[in-house]
Amino acid sequence: MMDAAGKERLWSKDFIFLAVSNALLFSGFHILIPTLPLFIASYGGTDAQIGLIMGSFTFSAILIRFYTAVGIRRMGKKAFLVSGIVICLLATVGYYWADSVAWSLAVRILHGVGFGIATTMYATIVSDLIPASRRGEGMGYFGLGTTLLMALAPAIGVWIVESYGFAILFCMATASQIFALYWTRAARVPAARYAAAQTGQSGLDRFVESKAVFPAFLSLLFGVSIGGVLSFVTLLAREVHIANAGYFFLIATSNVFLVRLVVGKVFDRKGPAWVIIPGAIILLTGMLLLSKVSSPALFLWAAVCYGLGTGTLFPALQTWMINMAVPERRSIASATFFNALDTGVGGGAIVLGIVAGQAGYQAVYFYAANVIICFIAFYILYLIRQTRKQLIEN
Repeated sequence: MMDAAGKERLWSKDFIFLAVSNALLFSGFHILIPTLPLFIASYGGTDAQIGLIMGSFTFSAILIRFYTAVGIRRMGKKAFLVSGIVICLLATVGYYWADSVAWSLAVRILHGVGFGIATTMYATIVSDLIPASRRGEGMGYFGLGTTLLMALAPAIGVWIVESYGFAILFCMATASQIFALYWTRAARVPAARYAAAQTGQSGLDRFVESKAVFPAFLSLLFGVSIGGVLSFVTLLAREVHIANAGYFFLIATSNVFLVRLVVGKVFDRKGPAWVIIPGAIILLTGMLLLSKVSSPALFLWAAVCYGLGTGTLFPALQTWMINMAVPERRSIASATFFNALDTGVGGGAIVLGIVAGQAGYQAVYFYAANVIICFIAFYILYLIRQTRKQLIEN
C-alpha cells in the first residue's frame, strides 16, 4: 500500500501502537539506569557490586534470546512479546522490596529475562510491518518515542529520588510497564508465517545470524563503550562536583531524537558507512570529553556528542543486521544484534566498574574512548576488504 507521497506505507495503526508500547517499556527501564546505582549504594553496595548487578541484567537478557525461535513457535509472536512485558512488570515491582545485593541481583536477572524477550520481539514484529525499501527510515522512526521518553525518564528518575524517594520511583516504573502491556495488546500482529522455517536450522544457526557476525562484533564494541555511560555517569558527576546529572540524559536523548529524524533516510539512500563512521567519531568525541570533564559546560557538550553518536549508531547497526537476514531469520538477526550489544553493555559495566573503583570514574571514559577507536579501525578495515572484493569480482 502506498502513502500520499507515492511511497510504500509506513505509518499504520499497529506500527504506532507498538512504537508507543516500546517507548513505555524503555522508559521504565531508563528511569532506573541513573537511579538504581544510587539505590544500591544507599544500602551499602560497593562500586564492584553495582557493576555486577547492572551487568547481570544484560547477561540474563542474552541467555533468553537464544530461545527466541522456540518462543515464537510455541506461543506466537504477540503472546511471546506479552510474556516478556509481564516479566518486566513483575521485576519492576520486585525492586520495591530489594534491600540487599543478593535480592537486587535476583530481581535484576529476572528483569533482564523479560527485557530480552520484549526487545527482540518488538524489533522482529516491526521489521515485518515496515516496507523493505523504508526499513532504515522505519526503524529510526520506531525509536523516536523511545528516545523522547528516554530523554525524560532518567531526569525524572533523579528528580523523583531527590524529592520523594525510591518507593515513588518504583511505582512510576511499574506504571510505565502496565501501559506498555495495554498498547501491545491493542496492536494486531501478523501471523508467524516463518516460524516453521526455523525448525530446520541446527547448531549455532538456531541462535546466531551467521551473515551478520561482523556487525554483531561492532555492536559488541559499541555496547562496551556505552556501558560506562549508562551505569556510572551520575556517579561521575558526583566525583567532579557537578549538580543535576539528570540533565546529561535530557540533553543526550534530545540529540538522539533529532538525529534519528534524518539518519534512517541517509542509511536507506547511501548505505551503512555514511552513518556509522560519522556516528562513531562523534561518540568518540563525547567519551574523550567525559574523560577530561571539569565543568558543567564540558559535561553537557559530552551529552550532546553522546546523544548524536548513539542516535546514529544504534539504528544503523540494527537495520544493517536485519537487512542481512532473509525474512524467516529476522528474529534471529534481531536477537543477534541485541545479544551482541548487551554483551558489550554488561561486560563493560562489570569491567569498567572495577576500573572506577581503582582509578576513578573519569578513567572509565578514557578506556571507553579507546574501544571506540578500535570500532572505527575495524570498520575501516572491513570497508577496505569489501572494496577490494568488489574490484576483484568486477
